[in-house]
Amino acid sequence: MDKVKVLLDGRGLVESPRWHEGRLYFSDWSSGEVIAVDLAGRDEVVARVDSLPLCTAWLPDGDLLIVSSREGKLLRRSSDGSLTVHADLGEPGWNDIVVDDRGNAYVNRLGFDLATGEPPKPGFVHLATPDGRVRRVADGIEFPNGMAVTADGSTLIVADSYAHRLVAFDIEPDGGLSGRRVWADLGDGTPDGICIDAANAVWYADVPNQRCVRVAEGGAVRQTIDLDRGGFACVLGGPEKRTLFIVAAQWAGFSGPSGPVPPGTGQVLAVEVDVPGAGRP
Repeated sequence: MDKVKVLLDGRGLVESPRWHEGRLYFSDWSSGEVIAVDLAGRDEVVARVDSLPLCTAWLPDGDLLIVSSREGKLLRRSSDGSLTVHADLGEPGWNDIVVDDRGNAYVNRLGFDLATGEPPKPGFVHLATPDGRVRRVADGIEFPNGMAVTADGSTLIVADSYAHRLVAFDIEPDGGLSGRRVWADLGDGTPDGICIDAANAVWYADVPNQRCVRVAEGGAVRQTIDLDRGGFACVLGGPEKRTLFIVAAQWAGFSGPSGPVPPGTGQVLAVEVDVPGAGRP
């Protein structure tokens, strides 16, 4: 049985875990906060943005990109804490983000409004280059969610939650995407936030099935960590990148009396694993 440690408790809808310089950064969508927590559980709010979703990614120069979904903008948090506009995405409704080693930011968006019960329509992925230019580089993804870039920078993997699969693209020299293929069919798995390890396996968090799963290319399951609430995202970090950090919360759905996530049920979890992390995030 994997020993899962509760690093932080009492949060809301927690998402987008990112390891950076000795601390785990994550977002609490319920409070509109980006929070850093160290391995002793000491936490600090590092940014506040009125946005839902509220996902983040680190640029190679050490600045933090924050998806301001409601504004349709990518914000850049500098080391002094100031926020500036990094790129204008053109419309609201953006979801997850990952940045490659060249500073290319991939941001995805649903094709429908999940909260209003609008009929599903395929979503897409946009690229924001370091100079702030934005263009669409992929579409036709039923529910684009978590994303990761392989260690060699050659491949972008996208979680398609509604299709229960991971989709891969080749990353071209100009940042464009080609060679779309199914990286893994997941059966009943519903992937949310993902990360990659040094064996080129993917960990994905799963809200409805309350677990975090490690799969090889093709879909073979290598390991499963069962949770007592929905797993929203995961990342490998820690001093040797052998700690799997999972952000999890109870999921009540959009018709829940206090919102989709009951207040105080969001947790940051940590479990030691054998294979270290690789790639981004």
